[in-house]
Amino acid sequence: MQGEDGKSTDSIYENVDIIRTKLRRETTDSNKTRLQSSELTGRDSGKIRGYRAATVCLLLLCVLLLTAVIVLLIKITNLTEERHQLLTNNTNLIQLNEPLEELKNELWNFTHNGWIYYKFSFYYVSTEMKNWTESRINCMERGADLLMINSTEEQEFMKKIACSSSVWIGLTDADEEGIWKWVNGSTLTSGFWSVGQPNGRRIQNCGVSSSISWADTQCNYTYKWICEKNILPVVLP
Repeated sequence: MQGEDGKSTDSIYENVDIIRTKLRRETTDSNKTRLQSSELTGRDSGKIRGYRAATVCLLLLCVLLLTAVIVLLIKITNLTEERHQLLTNNTNLIQLNEPLEELKNELWNFTHNGWIYYKFSFYYVSTEMKNWTESRINCMERGADLLMINSTEEQEFMKKIACSSSVWIGLTDADEEGIWKWVNGSTLTSGFWSVGQPNGRRIQNCGVSSSISWADTQCNYTYKWICEKNILPVVLP
């Protein structure tokens, strides 16, 4: 069959079919392309989210690691300070041990040589008689000095160990008349003088203690004496 322009109708139909087939292919290819593009876009988006999650985890790990390092440094610093303090304490203990050893040796010597202990002091009562100066020299040779009485309790204790004997004590006004001083150089402020004592003026410059109270007398007289050794300077240097 032929049309007005002389072309076959069948030929026209064939061309139409070809065009339709091409359109279908193009549409199919376009759909496939869009689908593939969508799939690719979804994959890329997933990868990006994965990268972001990994980055966040990495940052958290870095923060945790930094925190752990800071805590560790603080602990190390504290341990260093504690170690330094322990070393200091150990040094102090070693230094304290020396006077304690000295004290132990002194205690041993005193307790085995006739000394009597009373309130952080040792006392030695002589069995012979000497003048005041010789008595003091004897005490100093023993690592002590003549007795210094600083309280009523010590005065009462002295009377007990003296057994009613008159004894030299570490008191004199030989340097300046009327200014009585102990052997350590301290000035006497109050004492246990008998009534009317001291009364010897320039003649009697040394202190002696009887079973009742004190009196001044001539330093060249002879009496027993009491030595005193205070151990507090050894315990507390």
